[in-house]
Amino acid sequence: MVTSTVVSARNFSLIERLKRLVRYRLHIPLKRSRHPPEHLARGVMIGVVWALTPIFGLQMVSVFVTWVVARKLFNWDFSLINGLAWTWTTNAFTIVPAFYVFWLTGQIMLGRFDDLTGYQSFRTIVEGWSASNGDGVIAATLHQFTALFGTVGIPLAIGCLPWAAVLGWLSYRLTHQFIVRYRRRRAERMGLIA
Repeated sequence: MVTSTVVSARNFSLIERLKRLVRYRLHIPLKRSRHPPEHLARGVMIGVVWALTPIFGLQMVSVFVTWVVARKLFNWDFSLINGLAWTWTTNAFTIVPAFYVFWLTGQIMLGRFDDLTGYQSFRTIVEGWSASNGDGVIAATLHQFTALFGTVGIPLAIGCLPWAAVLGWLSYRLTHQFIVRYRRRRAERMGLIA
């Protein structure tokens, strides 16, 4: 009699599951794609840029709209799958700290040094946004945006811009270098280049 061992997700810790998710959803698709490195790097860049905006919940939609507009109007293409996947860098676990950094950056850019609330105060404000009366996803999203822009919206919107620009550019450069090096090493192992 043959017995097989089934490994379920419950056998892995949260950190191990997150590592596996990153590997299988972000890392491996980059390695296996047949597109040029620029195509893939642009997708990662677009995903990271939209991930670092205060429109949590609409980032994937924004990547898709960017993809459609870029292809139709500018004949500029990028990897939609990678763009969508990299919006997950800001998620339910990381969004409050990311918003706090954006807000602090915005306050500093606006010269409001006397109004730099501590993280706990900011977190209390953000937790009030998620108070929903069960009217559905659209109503909850509208409530979130109204609360967001009614309290800390301007500094948040301004403060995300330098982060999105710098980290978007950095993600493009690092992704491009990673793909070029990976493909070169792979070609060397296969004996295609000396």
